[in-house]
Order: sequence, then C-alpha cells, then structure tokens
Amino acid sequence: MIFDRVKPLDAILAAAEKKSLSRSLGWFQLTLMGIGCVIGTGIFVLTAVGAQKAGPGLMIAFAIAGGVCIVAALCYAEIAAMIPVAGSAYTYSYATIGEFFAWTVGWALIMEYAIAASAVSVGWSGYFSGTVLGGLGIHLPAWLSAGPLALGGAAGGFINLPALVIALLVTGLLVIGTSESAKVNAVLVIVKVTALTAFVAITLTSSEFEASHFNPFLPAGVFGGWGTGVGAVGAAATMFFAYVGFDAVSTAAEETKNPQRNVPIGLVGSLLFCTIFYILVAAGAIGTIGGQPIMDAMGIPLEAGSPELARQCAMPQYADALVCSNEPLAHALKMLGFSGFGNAIGLAAFLALPSVILVLIFGQTRIFFVMSRDGLLPERLSRVHPRFKTPHVVTIITGLAVAIGAAFFPVGQLADISNAGTLYAFLMVAVAVMVLRVRDPGRKRHFKVPMVWVVAPLTIIGCVLLFFNLPSAAMLFLPGWGIIGVVIYVLYSRRRSHLGQGIVEVVDDVAGDETMVPIEPGRKND
Repeated sequence: MIFDRVKPLDAILAAAEKKSLSRSLGWFQLTLMGIGCVIGTGIFVLTAVGAQKAGPGLMIAFAIAGGVCIVAALCYAEIAAMIPVAGSAYTYSYATIGEFFAWTVGWALIMEYAIAASAVSVGWSGYFSGTVLGGLGIHLPAWLSAGPLALGGAAGGFINLPALVIALLVTGLLVIGTSESAKVNAVLVIVKVTALTAFVAITLTSSEFEASHFNPFLPAGVFGGWGTGVGAVGAAATMFFAYVGFDAVSTAAEETKNPQRNVPIGLVGSLLFCTIFYILVAAGAIGTIGGQPIMDAMGIPLEAGSPELARQCAMPQYADALVCSNEPLAHALKMLGFSGFGNAIGLAAFLALPSVILVLIFGQTRIFFVMSRDGLLPERLSRVHPRFKTPHVVTIITGLAVAIGAAFFPVGQLADISNAGTLYAFLMVAVAVMVLRVRDPGRKRHFKVPMVWVVAPLTIIGCVLLFFNLPSAAMLFLPGWGIIGVVIYVLYSRRRSHLGQGIVEVVDDVAGDETMVPIEPGRKND
C-alpha cells in the first residue's frame, strides 16, 4: 500500500535530539525572525497588485489572509512545540499521516520557497530600478526591467535583468558560506519597521487623506468569481503571500530555548503585529492617492500582470495610479511631495529584500536536506563543497531556478503560484494536529490549540477558500507540480526511503540511550 508508512514520532524526536543544533533563540528573537521574514515583497510590492484586485477592499483582504494565517499558526504552534525539529510541515506529516503525504508536502514546500524567492527578487528589482537607478538619473529600458511571461502574452519586457542578477548574487553568497546572522536580521527588521511606521504616520495624517478614495470600497465585490483572482477574497489569496514566512519560525524549533513556550509566542506574535501593520499601510496608501482598480469593458478588474493592464498603465491618465506602480509605497509618498521619505522607503526595500531572498533559498535547501536525510531525495545532490563547506550542488540548482523565474515572470503571478503550495502545506499541518490528538492523546503538549476541533477545520476551510480564489493558472500549477512529484516518489523515493528499508532511530527508554532499531517496513506508529 502506498499510504502505509508512518514514521514513529519517537524516532523523529530521537534523531533530532542526536543531531540538534545549539538552543540559543528566545521568544523575542523568534518574533523578530517572523516579522523579518514576513515583512517583505508582500507589503512593499504586492500592495499595488492587491489594490488592482480589490481596490480599497485590500484592507479586508489583509484581514482575511491574516485570519487564515493566525488559525494556521495555532496549529503550527501546537505541533512545532511537540515536535521541535527541522522540516516543518513535511516532518509533521511524516509523523502523522504518512510518508506519501509527507512527500507531497515536502515537494510543495520546495516549489513554494523557490518561487517565493523569485517573487521577492522581482519585487526588489522594482525598487532598484525606480528608487536607486532612478535617483541616479539612470532609466533601464523596459525590455531589461520586466519579464515577458504574463498570462496571455508579453507585457512589454524581454528579461528582468536586476531580478536575475540579485537572485544569482544571493545564490553565490550562500554557496561561499555567507549567511544572515541574528544581529543583521534584527537590524533589517528595525529598518523595515521604521520605514513602514514613517509611511503610516505620514499618510494617515496627510491633508490629502480623503474618505472619497475608499468609495466604492469593494468595486469587484467580496468574491470575484472562481478562477478570476479578483474581489476581496481573491486579493486575500494573493496577499496571503505577504504573510508567508511565519512558518520559518517553526523550522527554528531545534535551535530554540524552551520551544514549547517560545515557538507559539513567536508565531502568533509576529502574525498579529504584521496584520495590524498591513491594514494601516493599506489605509494610508489608498486614503491619500486612491487605489481603485483599472477595469475592463465588463467592469471587472484587469488581471494583475496582464499585458492589457500594462498597456493601460502606459496611458497618461494612469501614470500616477497606485495599481500601476512597481514601488507603490515609495510612489505614494512621492505623490504627496515627500520624495525624501519615498526614497527612504525605496532604500529600505532595496536593502532588506535580499535578506528575504537569502532566507527563502536557505529554507528550500533545508527542506531538501531533511528529505534527503530520509532517503527520499538523492544524497549526492546534497554534497558539501570541500572548501566552503556548503551544499553547493542543491544551492546552485535552486538559485538557477529562482533566477529564471525572476527573469521572466511578473511578481503577482509568482506570488499566486507560491501561495498554492503554501496553502496545501498549511492545510496538511491542520490535519496533522487533529490526527495526533486522536492517535497520541497522552503525549505531553506544552501548547494546545484552544477548541482544536473548531480551529483546525477553520484552517482547512480557510486554505481551501483561498486556494479556489487564486487565478486558474496558479490553481492548476500545484496539481501539475504534484503529478511530477508523485511520479518521482513511485519510481525513486519509495524504494530508497530509509523508513521503507526498516531502519529508524528510536530512544531506548530502559537503557536511556539511542539505538538503531530495525522495524518492519510499513509498520505504523500506533
């Protein structure tokens, strides 16, 4: 049976204890980590994409996406505190619903991290071209600063050269061993939060702030229709990308002091902070310069990243529109006459976004390593460079894929595809929490989801709702990617699986030491 392998939870915990890193992170560092990874392209760039989908309803979109993430975070908090190991949703699935589903989750996470890194690279490109080069009086031609592969045809570009270059530079840094330290991350968090706080303060107190800019509040309604990706829920499905990254807190559980207490605080705390912040930023941007979408002849918002929207944005009447800007927050401040603050916002994004790219590519290789450690992916792809002592092969492969995606695809389309994989992973974590409550009710839980039989189903419903409000191309990408993964699993991974070979690490409670114990292939952790 393909669904018959569930890795014993005690084996996972024993392996983690044997191979774990130094536990040095507290709740404050975890919260900063969550905020640092969450605040990025989503708010600095996708504000324009979200406004094109929902208009002023973008504020509701942030609340919807944040709400789904918060209930998902509670599920993450319980299971991450119980299983404080690397691998995140992949490992949780392996210990609860089995190897096959764990493989599909890991496969989706590999896609999520890589495509999300591409999206952030494209977001960085907009601020680099607009604020940095523009401030120097240098203007890249359109064919060098925009990717052509928007839905429906070319969008005026040939290759997004800055996005390609930044993705390759970050990959090079990871190959030679440069990583982001906790202190650097804290500094970058301060830079981003300070910049956004200044944005909120300026816009909400501006004389240009008008209530009329919020009318109509929901120009495309709450639901824009299946597969259209517009309306408040459609925008929430895209703005969900603005929250992606909080799950990275759970992957740091092995390096956290008192993970049972600190992981839940880091997860929920960073999400609450970001949700409130995002709503205020959206209100400030729309209230000052407006955020109504550009409609087609049928009164439906044009698809973000589409060639028709690019054509409309090139017209003089839309030259100053929020929805047409590649650097919407800096653009809003410049329109208000605060060019200095606008440039500061642009510089903050320019400085901070590469660190997000680094974390995402690093996170992808971490998931890859855990799957490789379990025998589901070839170990030779995880070779360590003899000089730099880094996993150069998988890092280079990942970096090239990220660079190609960044060079040719628009940010909105990349974010939607990444969201599809993330929503699937979040859904499976909610399933895992409920399965563990039934299968292993006696195991100590330092954090328990309140009303788990309400919260976990709400997480599943929320993820499904957002998934089916993504554009149809993004919805179809996940099952297409999944089919490729299933073929690889059947032809390679299932035969090479360490669990399938009957060898796992468990803790001998009597002897008090760790022993390699063979078990029957397919035996479940009952």
